Amino acid sequence: MLRIILTAALLCGATTAYAQELTSAQRDACMGDYEKFCKSVTPGGGRIIACLAKQSDKLAPACKKVLAEAEKK
Repeated sequence: MLRIILTAALLCGATTAYAQELTSAQRDACMGDYEKFCKSVTPGGGRIIACLAKQSDKLAPACKKVLAEAEKK
């Protein structure tokens, strides 16, 4: 259930092009950080991505990479 919520939030918060290119591996890279730092954030409108970005200094390297790639697009 949590994976579905995170996936939906990431897809809603990203641009259409980015959402189409987001792989399950990329979503999985941020799952632990989402649960640790952003679990209470209401999905939608890019709020989860914004929350993760605010915690960027604390994120796992794999999640940092996903967010950095998202910013480039």
